[in-house]
Amino acid sequence: MTTLPSTPGRPGRPASAWPRSSPPAPAGPARRAPGQQALPSLLRTSLSRGRLEITSFFRDRESVIFTFSLPVILLVVFGEVFHGTIGSTGVAFRQYFTAGIIASGIMSATFVNVGANVAADRADGTLTRLAGTPMPPGAYFAGKAISALAVAAAEAGLLLAVGTAAFGLRLPGTAGRWLTLGWVFALGTATCAVLGLALSSLPRSTRGSSAVFSLPYLVLSFISGVYFVFRDLPPVLQQVAALFPLKWLCQGLRSVFLPAAAAAAEPARGWETGKIALVLGAWFVAGLVLCLTTFRWLDRE
Repeated sequence: MTTLPSTPGRPGRPASAWPRSSPPAPAGPARRAPGQQALPSLLRTSLSRGRLEITSFFRDRESVIFTFSLPVILLVVFGEVFHGTIGSTGVAFRQYFTAGIIASGIMSATFVNVGANVAADRADGTLTRLAGTPMPPGAYFAGKAISALAVAAAEAGLLLAVGTAAFGLRLPGTAGRWLTLGWVFALGTATCAVLGLALSSLPRSTRGSSAVFSLPYLVLSFISGVYFVFRDLPPVLQQVAALFPLKWLCQGLRSVFLPAAAAAAEPARGWETGKIALVLGAWFVAGLVLCLTTFRWLDRE
């Protein structure tokens, strides 16, 4: 049984004695014995944890193959099956669809992967063991964030390469569009990762995590303008999708990669970049609040 280090006048206690809803309190600036090495800083520990998370992900062949191959396969299959243009805009459907698949790939690499991995860490006792180490709790979350950002960037880069080579998707042509790509990607990645982390306490087992994260991901993908033109969906589905971040992530990426004429195919007849930032930002804050109130370090008994 893992025990906490003893302090003068206080014997060690089992890790299970910690409150189930919160991590161990980080150690304060205790005095070091002569010759004792100082603990690494939070930044250094976070970067080290991030490298470990990235290495662990790429060592898992099944996870890597599923994460990167599924969006590419869907992109190629749908791109070959569906042709034509979006209404009177003259924009090819394959380009519209490619922007949506990139957004969907980002959500898969963050919301699904982060949520399922944290749930697995809790189920197999990894979080319990980490709770008994001097590592600051923030380093664990930072490591997950670094890994999510790296995987999402690799996924988006791969899909963008396939889209430009096979379906004529164009890279941003102005500095303004590159800037929009940067903040939409960063805010969308952070929002989806935080929501995955917030919902990681729901699964009661590693097997259950697949349904908890894959089901909402698939449903939102079908109603958020990934596989179909968003304006052509039934109004009730449009209203439901507009409540969630994937629809706005798709719209933000379309504003970057598609010509200005494509804005006519949006329900508002425009890109609404301000509203995109507002909705994604609101979901990011909501995800942080959920993390603070629902995250559990130990598994249910």
